[in-house]
Amino acid sequence: MTAASSEADFPPSLTPAAATPAVRFASGGHTLLGVLHLPAGPGPHPVVVLLHGFPGNERNFDLAQALRRAGYAAIVFHYRGSWGVGGSWTWGHVLEDAAAVVDAIRGDAMAGAHRLDPSRVAVVGHSLGGFAALMTAAADPRVGAVGSIAGFDFGAAAAACEDPAVRADYVEAFDDDLLPLRDTSGEALVREMEAAGPAWSLGGLAPRLADRPVLLVGTGRDPVTPADTHHHPLVQLYRDFPIDRLEHRLFETDHALSDHRTALARTVVDFLDRHLLAGA
Repeated sequence: MTAASSEADFPPSLTPAAATPAVRFASGGHTLLGVLHLPAGPGPHPVVVLLHGFPGNERNFDLAQALRRAGYAAIVFHYRGSWGVGGSWTWGHVLEDAAAVVDAIRGDAMAGAHRLDPSRVAVVGHSLGGFAALMTAAADPRVGAVGSIAGFDFGAAAAACEDPAVRADYVEAFDDDLLPLRDTSGEALVREMEAAGPAWSLGGLAPRLADRPVLLVGTGRDPVTPADTHHHPLVQLYRDFPIDRLEHRLFETDHALSDHRTALARTVVDFLDRHLLAGA
């Protein structure tokens, strides 16, 4: 029995067909492993780099599939020192790896092989990935749009660690999630966060993001990135600067947005459709 063409995500006449190739990226002397969700059609396709959080249990493949159905090429990858990838895990390596992947997809080899449009690149991340997405976009003016979902503000967390009880809680929480990570500890991760201090405060990025569309998604039932610490203050700072193309949503859900995944996908796709594709 032949499946009806209406069941496919893309018309059968649209070629080349959609594909999901494994991709690799070089960063810090190591090879990062990723998956590219490539839409059907000749392209060139706009690209969204999806950055997962700590330690990477939720990789947001549903967002990658939703983005592909909407016509975007979406990349999901693991940072070095995690889930079998070589190297050691540090917050700084996450930032370096995110920048390396964003840079690589603009290269002739990657863009040409997979029909990607290097002039239309967005970065969207969750939790640690939300922090990394904003930091990456702030450092790279060629990133066309950026989204942070339940983003973790390392600057705010570092300041909170002045309270020894809060610091101990962070060490314990990080220690509990180290199984898929290499060469680190909760204590080392807290020390790195404290050493960065205000340099990793997301509010301080406003001047470098002022000319870009920015999406901030907060989570109202979230003990990991509580909205009163990690969302509402950042929204207010970006409004006040101002970041003119700031958009923000607060969903009453947990850290993984477990019961708001469809709404999240619609929010991200709608945001990118109106900003990354504008004038295309």
